[in-house]
Amino acid sequence: MFINKKLIPGGELLNQAVSQNTAVGAFNFANMEVLQGIVLAANGIKTSVILQTSTSAVKYMGFGYLKSIVSAAAEESNVPLALHLDHGQDFAICKRCIDEGFSSVMIDASSSSFKENVEKTKAVVDYAKKFGVSVEAELGTLAGVEDDVSIPGNKAVYTDPDEALKFIELTGIDSLAVAIGTSHGPNKGRVGNPKLSIETLKKIKEKVGSFPLVLHGASSVYPDAVEKCNAYGAKLENAFGITDVDIQESVKNGIAKINVDTDLRIAFLGTLRQSLEENQSSIDIRKHLGAARDSVKEAAIRKIKTFSGFHSDTQ
Repeated sequence: MFINKKLIPGGELLNQAVSQNTAVGAFNFANMEVLQGIVLAANGIKTSVILQTSTSAVKYMGFGYLKSIVSAAAEESNVPLALHLDHGQDFAICKRCIDEGFSSVMIDASSSSFKENVEKTKAVVDYAKKFGVSVEAELGTLAGVEDDVSIPGNKAVYTDPDEALKFIELTGIDSLAVAIGTSHGPNKGRVGNPKLSIETLKKIKEKVGSFPLVLHGASSVYPDAVEKCNAYGAKLENAFGITDVDIQESVKNGIAKINVDTDLRIAFLGTLRQSLEENQSSIDIRKHLGAARDSVKEAAIRKIKTFSGFHSDTQ
């Protein structure tokens, strides 16, 4: 049983995205205000999204609070939503999230050998299927840092197209995260060229057909958002990400789900810093956090429109 009856399996949204040649936005959250901003964005432009949370965010919120605010979000939403575990490191955390009512989980065994990755992934798939929960896995390795995930740039490995098809067939997963040049975190330039290898993606798509592919580490790290953060005391150096043009090209070539975390964090923190600086006499935390929440909403709308082909920002 999912946390809320209005939640649906993530795979349903991805399959719909494939049929429409678009991509669904999967947005990370770790508190109520960010979650509200995401849902307000989805409601505002009437587009379904995937709510997702990392293992460390689950630990931060606790399952009790997490389940309550997600259930409230689902009730407030006028579009279908899915709840997804991002980068589940082992069977235990995936099982716990399934048992707690998530509608989708990711088992990330990409740092293991191909054989071990298949074994670990299939164990989660076999369990998840009993509850109608979708499963995402990863093949290849993204560089960068995101919560508990930390991979040096020289350890990044592109997804092998032949292995991708074999992996899908052996595991029975619902979607596959591919490594084609993205990286986690705001400093994508430090781990190499952040430009996507669309040629690699095309080769993968040729092998797997219409199977839903996922793009991690694809935040655009918009210069205006970074400048705002830095103007109010942040120190985001060498921060830049993937252009909207590359993102839209990836959608044209099989990407059906795009993860967004860094862009929301920068939007939230930039406005929070601004509010604290410009309203120093105010101790009303609702004023400060409310403004940050509104920035998350606008950032999420910007991303959703990009994934749908409405907006282009060449940076």
